[in-house]
Amino acid sequence: MRATASILPLKILGALIVRDGRTLLAIDDMTLNAGRRTVVLGANGAGKTLFLKLCHGLIAPSAGSVRFALDGGRVAGADGLRKAHAMVFQKPVLLRRSVFANFTHALGMVGHGLLARRRLARAALGRYGLAALADRPARVLSGGEQQRLAIARAASLDPELLFLDEPCAALDPTASRQIEDMLQALHADGVTLVLSTHDLGQARRLADDILFFDRGRLVESGPASAFFGNPKTPEAQAFLESRLFW
Repeated sequence: MRATASILPLKILGALIVRDGRTLLAIDDMTLNAGRRTVVLGANGAGKTLFLKLCHGLIAPSAGSVRFALDGGRVAGADGLRKAHAMVFQKPVLLRRSVFANFTHALGMVGHGLLARRRLARAALGRYGLAALADRPARVLSGGEQQRLAIARAASLDPELLFLDEPCAALDPTASRQIEDMLQALHADGVTLVLSTHDLGQARRLADDILFFDRGRLVESGPASAFFGNPKTPEAQAFLESRLFW
């Protein structure tokens, strides 16, 4: 059961990521609110993955601040202090173990005891249609199965906020739809979602809000309906029209 206290909103102010004198990411002012599905858009190299890693705490800003409502993005749960946000990468990071063991290992890392790990792992496998794969080595699964496993494993940790970096990249339409169904189910359960994608159709189906990056800058943000119906910047207009721009 998710703790009552919320880590959201997440506020980013004047954040920069600078490497070798080059600014790779620049965000003046941005807020992620609870309960929303935020889709991150932009061309290759626009800064989408950097943004997700910044929010998740995998990289620190060179300047500015990234602050959760609860300092550090941690809440007190049944097993003590735990991180309340998780991230799923474009290429799933899976252990050389069975599907079931991938769940129990992750659950053990956040402090669950042996019986709780097994119970929660079985529940997640059943919830996301992975029970038949429980004993198979995780790394021999198909790409779609691996991504479903990675998302289900993250969901089993009971995050309030889930970041996903192009979760449907290189997947066929059926596998992509299965992933979208999982994300819609998570959102219905109250999980706040932030995901990057190159699929504008997927963005239209899933997004409540859009964050649009161009060459490392957050240049447009707001409701998805406004972004797709009346983009405010020439960069966003060009992106939606599939025109190259520099």
